[in-house]
Amino acid sequence: MKITVFGSGYVGLVTGACLAEVGNQVLCMDVDQRKIDQLKQGIIPIYEPGLDEMVKDNVAAGRLSFTTDVKEAVDFGLFQFIAVGTPPDEDGSADLKYVLAVAKSIAEHMSDYKIVVDKSTVPVGTADKVKQAIKDVLAERSQELEFDVVSNPEFLKEGSALDDFMKPDRIIIGTDNPRTAELLKALYAPFNRSRERVITMDIRSAELTKYAANAMLATKISFMNELANLAERLGADIENVRHGIGSDSRIGYSFIYPGCGYGGSCFPKDVKALERTARDYGYQAELLSAVENVNDRQKHRLFEKVSTHYPNGVKGKTFALWGLAFKPNTDDMREAPSRVLLEALIDAGATVRAYDPEAMEEAHRIYGDKAGLVYCAKQADTLSDVDALIIVTEWKQFRSPDFDDLSRLLKDKVIFDGRNMYEPRLVKQFGLQYYAIGR
Repeated sequence: MKITVFGSGYVGLVTGACLAEVGNQVLCMDVDQRKIDQLKQGIIPIYEPGLDEMVKDNVAAGRLSFTTDVKEAVDFGLFQFIAVGTPPDEDGSADLKYVLAVAKSIAEHMSDYKIVVDKSTVPVGTADKVKQAIKDVLAERSQELEFDVVSNPEFLKEGSALDDFMKPDRIIIGTDNPRTAELLKALYAPFNRSRERVITMDIRSAELTKYAANAMLATKISFMNELANLAERLGADIENVRHGIGSDSRIGYSFIYPGCGYGGSCFPKDVKALERTARDYGYQAELLSAVENVNDRQKHRLFEKVSTHYPNGVKGKTFALWGLAFKPNTDDMREAPSRVLLEALIDAGATVRAYDPEAMEEAHRIYGDKAGLVYCAKQADTLSDVDALIIVTEWKQFRSPDFDDLSRLLKDKVIFDGRNMYEPRLVKQFGLQYYAIGR
């Protein structure tokens, strides 16, 4: 099949590459000329394990191509995927200007039947707005052309997006047209061979499903962080509690790891957007407000622990910081807890020696030559002439450090662990003080 994908960011590029991988012809369109030029040269603008090889292989095979020409993109595909950003507006709602701009562009250039697929995470009712935008432009052109608008939300986890797309848990198709549902089923047939993964429903239910999934996962994280803060006050160990409740099949172990807060491009934005949608429809979603409030507070917990340990302040202190990305296996620092901590430490007069396996370039882009921030090329470089170590992202390479070395190199012999990576009794055997979350 011929497929056009508008947007060559995280969702668009993964979607385009995976659809090409199973034999389709895919054209990715983006207004950013520099990004398109880089993609044509095989330079991938984001870090996602395996994505660079998949893109290069499918470009070489002639199944995946890139353009900045809107008319070429609209003419190309029966399926017109919209995978552009929906950044949070000032009031927390999702900004649909890019989505609606694409819809209008499709309408301006289409000459035959198109299936417009909302892949971006969008509020309930967006498909209606996309449909109306297309109708309005077609009316201005005095054209009567058939089209359908479909909600097909993505469920991609950064760091395992290719597996999530190629071996999905579910494929949600929201449409009011049975014929269109069959066409989408045919498109996704290669990803649906071992068992039935396609779930069809009405459009508004599909739009809500995406927000509901992210809000549920965010709720589990905030709930565990709330319990972790209580465990510290009660003298309990939240890791024991986690094992105890995770063994209940009704709860499970996924997303019940306490820490220093969630970040990324999805959870913070989507929880706020869903809460805003509820308000727009006259409903006060108190739980959603609490989930986000708990998470905002949790991002300050590490700095609070550092401040408690240093009652005279951290001015003049130097900290090794392991982890900048909001989670492992990505270079994404959007809404990352590391940013809250790093900025608080530097504002308080401390120096931060930071390292992340993938996010160093992104940190440079965000902070430039920020005073008080030292970019370290290697993990070991962070430990040069430092007072304490702080861990923010649970990269695998941080799991088994040489505690003898840490005890020798850390002047104040203290570790602040925002991801509960170590066993407290083990760390203390090396003469190190250890602060974790809920322990």
